[in-house]
Amino acid sequence: MIDPDLSIADRIGLLIQAEVDEAPVETPKDRAYLTAFRAALVRPFATTVNFSGGLTQICWTVTRTDGDYRVIYMPRAGYFALCVESDFGPLDIGVHGPAMGCYASV
Repeated sequence: MIDPDLSIADRIGLLIQAEVDEAPVETPKDRAYLTAFRAALVRPFATTVNFSGGLTQICWTVTRTDGDYRVIYMPRAGYFALCVESDFGPLDIGVHGPAMGCYASV
C-alpha cells in the first residue's frame, strides 16, 4: 500500500521504482536497457498533455524528452503513456501500460 501522505510525485516515483526493482537483468541487453531507462528518469512534474479531439489533461512527466518522445503518468487512468513532442506540447499516441514498456516502445 502506498502511503496516502506522500506527494503525487513521490507516489509515481514508487510505482516506477517497483518496475525497476522487478526488471530482468539476466542479459547484457536487459542491463543496458535498464541503465538507459534509469538515465532518462526525472522527478515527476505536472504536464499538460494533448489528446485526440482537442482534449487536454494534467499528467506527470517521468522521463526527459529525447527531442521526440517522453513517458508520462496519467493519474486518471492509473498507467503510463508514451507521448510525442509537438508544437503544442506532448501528445498522447496511444501507447499505454508500464513505464518501462512505454519507454521501450521507441
